[in-house]
Amino acid sequence: MERSIRKRYDGTFKAKVALEAIKGQKTISQIASEYSIHPNQIVQWKKQLFEEAPQIFSRKRNQAEKTIEEKEAELYRQIGQLKVELDWVKKKSGLFGDR
Repeated sequence: MERSIRKRYDGTFKAKVALEAIKGQKTISQIASEYSIHPNQIVQWKKQLFEEAPQIFSRKRNQAEKTIEEKEAELYRQIGQLKVELDWVKKKSGLFGDR
């Protein structure tokens, strides 16, 4: 029994085809024929691009903000650790100074 093999396309190719469909310079049928893809597949990629486009732009900003927050948290953690160590040294040095 022959098993059908699904063709997999990378994101760059999908974006290229979807953008071409969005431009509207060619019909979906023309694009499908040019790339040997079913027209329904192009419609799906076009729809996906429209739905996910806002997230693409906000994701970069969220990642930058998250990175800054992580760095701040690490710095505050280090400050806390250093304060504890300094207090410990002060306490121990006071014990040795009394002798």
